[in-house]
Amino acid sequence: MSGNTLGHLFTVTNFGESHGPAIGCVIDGCPPGMALTEADIQFELDRRRPGTSRHVTQRNEADQVEILSGVYEGRTTGTPIALLIRNTDQRSKDYGNILQTFRPGHADYAYWHKYGVRDPRGGGRSSARLTAPTVAAGAVARKWLREHFGCEFRGCMVQLGDIDIPFESWANVPENPFYAPVADVSALEAYMDELRRAGDSCGARLRVQATGVPVGLGEPLYDKLDADIAHVMMGLNAVKAVEIGAGFESVVQRGTVHGDSLTPSGFASNNAGGILGGISTGQDIEVTIGIKPTSSIRSPRESIDLAGQSATVETFGRHDPCVGIRATPIAEALLALVIMDHALRHRAQNGDVRVDTPDIAAAAR
Repeated sequence: MSGNTLGHLFTVTNFGESHGPAIGCVIDGCPPGMALTEADIQFELDRRRPGTSRHVTQRNEADQVEILSGVYEGRTTGTPIALLIRNTDQRSKDYGNILQTFRPGHADYAYWHKYGVRDPRGGGRSSARLTAPTVAAGAVARKWLREHFGCEFRGCMVQLGDIDIPFESWANVPENPFYAPVADVSALEAYMDELRRAGDSCGARLRVQATGVPVGLGEPLYDKLDADIAHVMMGLNAVKAVEIGAGFESVVQRGTVHGDSLTPSGFASNNAGGILGGISTGQDIEVTIGIKPTSSIRSPRESIDLAGQSATVETFGRHDPCVGIRATPIAEALLALVIMDHALRHRAQNGDVRVDTPDIAAAAR
């Protein structure tokens, strides 16, 4: 396994490099008969694409998706769906000064030692540019899940650097470039402006939620739903932590508090994050991820060159001071891909993916 394919029955194989001619993916296992157009996918890509505000990389990519196969007369055929996104705004010369050195905190060093060669242009294969095909594939999964279960996926930023962001309303999220659930983002804008002037970067914490997920998705032990969610979230560039439900807060909770009581009218709480024993409960699935600071920054840092000698690294070019700003649509897509795969696996084993939802789970929503 090369680590470029996700899923068991609904599989996504991602290809391309940041500064290559194109990036894309091949989706295999999508059920036939679903209406699908490029517009269905483009909406999600537009939410992720670069250059949308002064707080993110100014690389100007339209991220226009092309459906190359798997769709006939506007409907999926059940055969592989190939999606292509052409790169149009590469500036490879910006990376000329790091050809012989390693960026601290970046994949440069690990790639060099694993493969004996690396593509330094924009990070090559390790670039967050490769999350665009993931979002495209996620759009296909989201559409199928919405039509079959009424599943919806949403996310927001809950922390930017050392600034905690209180939750006000989901309605605020699409109204600002941070995907923040607050009406006033002036403090976040000022924070990012200061960070950019300093040539530095910061991390972020994001909350991702899936609603309308039926009871019973997931497998015992090694293919638990939450295990697979953690697996894909850790595969997202710069993610260093994943929590399900109460997460690390579970450490300080007592059993009398953490265990979600069951009542005739529904679950009393959702510390489990919608998953018990690796299987969905019908409650909202709640995931939180922690994203590290961007590694490509202007500030000079100590490193070594290919010969192992001391060197100073300064990274030029166009980069996100906080990669977490554009990561919300990506995390939503990853969650959708996992749930889509488990929905098809449930159908394969149990015959009918349209499981009945007990009143207790329905009430919990």
